[in-house]
Amino acid sequence: MSVSLTMVAVLLLMGVVARHFIKPLRWLFIPGSVVAGFIGLAVVQLLLHSNFNFPNSDLPHSGGNSFRDWAQHLANDLSGWPGPLIAVVFAAMMLQSAESSGGPMDRSTSSRVARQGLMVWIIVLGESFVGLLATALVIQPMMDVPNSFGMLIEAGFAGGHGTAGAMGVVFSSDAVGLDAGLDLGMLMATCGLVYGVISGILWINLGSRRGWFASVTNGVHDEGSGDAGDEPPKSDVPATKQKPIGYQVIAPESIDPLLLQAMWVGLAVGLGMLAQLTVRSIADGLDLRFGWGAYAEAEGADAELSQRMSLSTLLGFPLFIYTMLAALGLRRTLTKVGLASWLDNLTLQRLAATAMEVLVVAAITSLRIETIVSYASAFAVLFLFGAIWTAICLIVVSRWVLPPECWFPLGLINYGMSTGTTATGFVLLRVVDPDLKTTAANDYALAVPISAPFIGGGIITIALPLLVLERVSIWWPTLVTGAIVGGLIIVGARWNRRLDQREVGIR
Repeated sequence: MSVSLTMVAVLLLMGVVARHFIKPLRWLFIPGSVVAGFIGLAVVQLLLHSNFNFPNSDLPHSGGNSFRDWAQHLANDLSGWPGPLIAVVFAAMMLQSAESSGGPMDRSTSSRVARQGLMVWIIVLGESFVGLLATALVIQPMMDVPNSFGMLIEAGFAGGHGTAGAMGVVFSSDAVGLDAGLDLGMLMATCGLVYGVISGILWINLGSRRGWFASVTNGVHDEGSGDAGDEPPKSDVPATKQKPIGYQVIAPESIDPLLLQAMWVGLAVGLGMLAQLTVRSIADGLDLRFGWGAYAEAEGADAELSQRMSLSTLLGFPLFIYTMLAALGLRRTLTKVGLASWLDNLTLQRLAATAMEVLVVAAITSLRIETIVSYASAFAVLFLFGAIWTAICLIVVSRWVLPPECWFPLGLINYGMSTGTTATGFVLLRVVDPDLKTTAANDYALAVPISAPFIGGGIITIALPLLVLERVSIWWPTLVTGAIVGGLIIVGARWNRRLDQREVGIR
């Protein structure tokens, strides 16, 4: 842990220095944490393919003394950081008052969250649709693959490495017969992560010049300015205007003001972890008592489907959902007892931004690059269809369905989610909304329960290959899924338009 933390600190310093001296990095608005992450990824991959050993190693290639072993340990350690760090980000964010974060709990919250949940269904079901379409039109005439091959986009892009691992069992089952499913799913997830960050930065640069969002990290672009952002910032060091990190809300002789804010964040995370453990314990008990899920009676692919249908899985939301709710409850409690002034919004913003910087480095550095040769052409077709669909969702569909005031920042989180992980989405959000002033992060978090149990690794993702895809012609699920996606887009666009007209009428 200490070695990994030191490595992250070194990488961040290298990223900041590189960004300071390399002008194109500033012109492209690439944060130092992203630069640091790719430096770390390059170092890890170089060492993983090396045969060098630490000096005075008595047992070469064994005993954990080789550079390869050290790099593998570092990658494995950092791969576990994004989940807890996202929880810290949401805890710090929800502890802030509504005035500092764009009114995350105002009266329009339910409407924004519902539209965000609808958008996730459009994106993820759309990935299944384009995957099945690509398989039917291009891949199956080219080579013999099962219908479920088209599910690789959703499994790898929206599901990430976790779902790719679970779907590997499904793909290799007798019902599907795709033995390479695990390797292809992992490769799709890895390529999606890298593609999501790189292409997301390019979309951000296009958005900054088209006025799709209000500001970027260096303040070089303001909404409505036609030529803003054409020149790169001359330096990362501000010449005149500097913002305070935070304010004292308590006498420093009582407790350090910064430590007090970190204490609130830590308390919210701890309460969230306790709530998650409690819910899982209760759900597991109910599963055993009533036989829901029936793990012991299923094996292989059937076990995966059975697990998705259990109460513990349906209620097994990520940690950040619980920390978000815990932080909200803690803030309201402090308000009721008259201690709301002990929360400093600026300091909490900085704590959230700090956690996000470390998250970015850990997420990118721990990427695992793999190659698959036998399915290269078919894989490339799927990847191309997935890339086109996610781009359409970000640039076109998001504008139709999501709230107009934050469609691009929220679309970026969805873009990262739909090409890799939520962490990728926050890598992109970090560029356009470094202080989390829009409602995008709140809306995304609150909408997770609407989709997470069902798609992107939920019941529907697991059930389709086992129960449907290999039992009928591929065209039936393709056409049905496409019709559902089209219907959801129409519903979301009309809903958004009606709300927009209502707001115009009120004004």
